[in-house]
Amino acid sequence: MRIGLLTDGGYPYTTGESGLWCDRLVRGLARHEFDIFALSRSRDQETRGLVALPPQVRRVRTAPLWSAPETRTGRGRSERAYGRRERRAFAAHFGRLAAAVCTEERGGDAGTDPADTPARAFADGLYGLAALAREHGGLGAELRSETAVRMLEAACRAPGANRAVRAARVPDHLAFAAFLERTLRPLSLDWYGEDALGSVDLSHAASGGRAALPGLLAKRFCGIPLLVTEYGVQLRTQYLASAQLSAPVRALQSGFERRLAVEVYARAELITPGNTHARRWQERCGADRAKLRTVYPGMAADRFHAVGEGAYGGDPHTLVWVGRIEPAKDLIALLHAFAEVRKAEPAARLRLFSAPAQDAGSAGYLAHCRALAAQLFPDEAADPHAVGDNPVSFEEIGGPEAPELADAYATGSVVVLSSVVEGFPLSLVEAMFCGRATVSTDSGAVVEVIGGTGLVVPPRNPRALADACLALLRDPERRARLGAAARARALELFTVEQNLAAFRGIYLELMSHNPVHRESAREAVAPQPFAHPAEAHVPGRWAAPTAARVPAAPGGHGPGWAVGPLGVLAQERLDTAAEGAGA
Repeated sequence: MRIGLLTDGGYPYTTGESGLWCDRLVRGLARHEFDIFALSRSRDQETRGLVALPPQVRRVRTAPLWSAPETRTGRGRSERAYGRRERRAFAAHFGRLAAAVCTEERGGDAGTDPADTPARAFADGLYGLAALAREHGGLGAELRSETAVRMLEAACRAPGANRAVRAARVPDHLAFAAFLERTLRPLSLDWYGEDALGSVDLSHAASGGRAALPGLLAKRFCGIPLLVTEYGVQLRTQYLASAQLSAPVRALQSGFERRLAVEVYARAELITPGNTHARRWQERCGADRAKLRTVYPGMAADRFHAVGEGAYGGDPHTLVWVGRIEPAKDLIALLHAFAEVRKAEPAARLRLFSAPAQDAGSAGYLAHCRALAAQLFPDEAADPHAVGDNPVSFEEIGGPEAPELADAYATGSVVVLSSVVEGFPLSLVEAMFCGRATVSTDSGAVVEVIGGTGLVVPPRNPRALADACLALLRDPERRARLGAAARARALELFTVEQNLAAFRGIYLELMSHNPVHRESAREAVAPQPFAHPAEAHVPGRWAAPTAARVPAAPGGHGPGWAVGPLGVLAQERLDTAAEGAGA
């Protein structure tokens, strides 16, 4: 089977949040072929290049979403000025899309024509723009034009528009037009022919949003079925990312992202959220429950085997935190909670492990946390590196002299998660692989992951967090019992093997319900199980590039598909065996 893997800012680049999962998927399903279609997010990402790809990756196509419009060359259709007819078509399609984005959602309107709903208008506008780009070239010039900005302004002031977008001014319209130009660049790519996505059996988007846009167009233009996997809900991510924008621009971008999510969920054959938390977001956007199937992300358990099997007991007085340094992790609450723990248990320690800070925001938050630790423990100033007698230490992992990830979990007996915002808690699963008892805040998919094998407290509640930590520090038998149960649960649900088995079955299931339709230059070809039959790869004279119809056997058995003489021989043997059984 040939899979078109669609990514946005992830695999096969060396940086990106979806890189590791996609790499494991491609390497684990070695019997399939993969064509990768990747959108990059930054110049730095492209400069660092691609990871080493396995042989089952047949080709890679990339396109940037970060560069200035005038620097884009060679990755899409050439930009040229539209004629009068094309400009009229653009205005009609863009007007429908803009009106749908600006229109306030009104559920339950009796007597509304389904063809006039905002969701239908958005889809019509989106596919109309895509068809225009496919036939006449890129949309960039028109999306940046004064006409587009004026149409946005009219849509924002039209009756029924969202109250927040009515306050938009010219700078807001310009900012949103620039956002649309970047986001809709996949519509102008040359990915939708028989030499690209048109040649695959299945499009698999590694996330929603922009990554799924090429999959929508491949289904629209080529009939390729679409599978969407979301381990972090793209709509939620965009909501959080737009928090610093002005209210009108934030409302416009949120309206577009929501309309796009609704269309992606409606057109996908199957949607695989990574947890129930993501699933609830998808259902709010109208995803059909019959299409939803939870597939937990697979993680490599072997690196934690020694710790999980008890080779490292860990200090019974030490709490461990592992993660990224950012405000969403709420280390401030954790430090205040540990101050209470320290009062009750003077021997207690807290070790915080993180990768080096990647940006100024993370570095500033880390400095703030260190200053708070020094203030809470004035007589025992927290050293950035040494542990010694200091109750709190900030340590890095992943460096040449830094401890390995498994060794970080091995240093303590209880692992703490204090987040106020969390998707799928990877560090929690790693702690479970290590057989560690955990104390977590109720955020994101934490309760679903823990499943009763750890203690869960409300977020932003240092007192409750401290009480739960003390309960486990004072009860070694309970720690051991919870740790063993957590390890068993993680090995059952969250390994790479279970993830690969799930997608192996999903791929075959989707292809069994969506046979490939192809038309040759000479004649129409009936549906086939796959675009490229496996027999075509058999070496020697038996291989044949086209399928041959096997006539019905004299015994009345139905005809079947086969390739070349080898397939005919196999069909004859099956018919003979069936006749013998009937006799």
